[in-house]
Amino acid sequence: MNKVYSSFNEAVADIPDSATLMIDGFAGPGGTSQNLIRALRDQGASDLTIISNTAGLASVSGFGTLPGQKPIDIGILVDNGQVGKVIASFPVSPSPSRPTSFEKAYHRGEVELELVPQGTLAERIRAGGAGIPAFFTPTGIGTFVTEGKETRSYDGKEYVLETALKADYALIRGYMADTMGNLSFRGTSMNFNGVMVTAAAISIVEVDKIVDVGEIDSYRIDTPALYVNRIVEV
Repeated sequence: MNKVYSSFNEAVADIPDSATLMIDGFAGPGGTSQNLIRALRDQGASDLTIISNTAGLASVSGFGTLPGQKPIDIGILVDNGQVGKVIASFPVSPSPSRPTSFEKAYHRGEVELELVPQGTLAERIRAGGAGIPAFFTPTGIGTFVTEGKETRSYDGKEYVLETALKADYALIRGYMADTMGNLSFRGTSMNFNGVMVTAAAISIVEVDKIVDVGEIDSYRIDTPALYVNRIVEV
């Protein structure tokens, strides 16, 4: 099975309308699959549900972008009218004076938001990849994020039931892959990409370089090829 694709456009060509996607986004755009996101914008699939830590960044100088430059992230899909819902932990800009594209669209009533505590988000994704349908956590007890959810008490402490998250596709950013799809991450790509790649039916990965099988030392393989469907070299 050939997992190496010749272009980003080819790799995302079959993503349909109303698909659910996982896309990393944490501590700047460096760990985000910018080329795949740009290709998806050009492809035009609409009514997408995006699962991510953030809902895109504002154009904030010094936060992974040049002065006045807009990051290539989920925000360009929002601007293009392709996003119907976002499931995220930090969907707003760190600066109220520079709102993100998602914030603006949300206030206009154009997109939905499901807010999830960051640790819970990571565990819901991990559970989806591990085949665990749900789990109990104390995070969020006494706040609006538990409304309508089952709660139970264990050893005198209250917990809320959270369900696993899965996706139709994951757009992943890695550092290196071999031709079988074994992955190595580094820098900010070591955040959500590693769990997201396990929780999607089809994982599409952009990497700095693709090498032959055996060229990545086994102890440097962060994700085995089992979870990878498509690879594109930047």
